[in-house]
Amino acid sequence: MASDVEETLKRIQSHKGVLGVIIINSEGIPIKTTMDNAQTVQYAALIGQLTDKTRSTVRDLDPTNELTFFRIRSKKHEIMVAPDKEYMLIVIQNPNEASGL
Repeated sequence: MASDVEETLKRIQSHKGVLGVIIINSEGIPIKTTMDNAQTVQYAALIGQLTDKTRSTVRDLDPTNELTFFRIRSKKHEIMVAPDKEYMLIVIQNPNEASGL
């Protein structure tokens, strides 16, 4: 299973424009990353908080609904987040170079 995760990370990282990939556990602790430690910790903390707020907003709008994916785009970066019960996948890319994941 670990080799499958490594292979998937390599595949995502190889897409044009991808700056980094982070996997965090349910406590918000980074367990796999392709970025430096400072950036990883910052993204993990802030995206974790944003995901909690986003999940709550989706449930407030419709209690039968559940957050499965969200994307944030700014001038410099595009951040894609796939939250799950045990893990969260965060992909950061340059939107001007992205080939579309």
